[in-house]
Amino acid sequence: MPSIPKKENVIRVSVSEAARLFGVSDKTIRQAIREEKVKYIVVKGRYKINFISLIEWSQQSTRRANRLNNQGVGQYVDQWKIKNKKFSPNLKLVINKKP
Repeated sequence: MPSIPKKENVIRVSVSEAARLFGVSDKTIRQAIREEKVKYIVVKGRYKINFISLIEWSQQSTRRANRLNNQGVGQYVDQWKIKNKKFSPNLKLVINKKP
């Protein structure tokens, strides 16, 4: 697994949050923790999982990636209407942009 960059603003989620976001069961997340497939810390007796490591873990398996897209947060991506052109540029502008 690639090393996770050390940043001050690390996003961490609980087991249940990770399960909902990625469309898998709590048991699957706990198995990933037990097998050291994700990075985590323990805060007041609860696992807090590094979000970047969860994304990397989800992409290592086609089945998990499909779960993310179909049952996790990915199912809502088509419904997001990003209007800020800075982060969602018009494809014609990107193609026609000269280097």
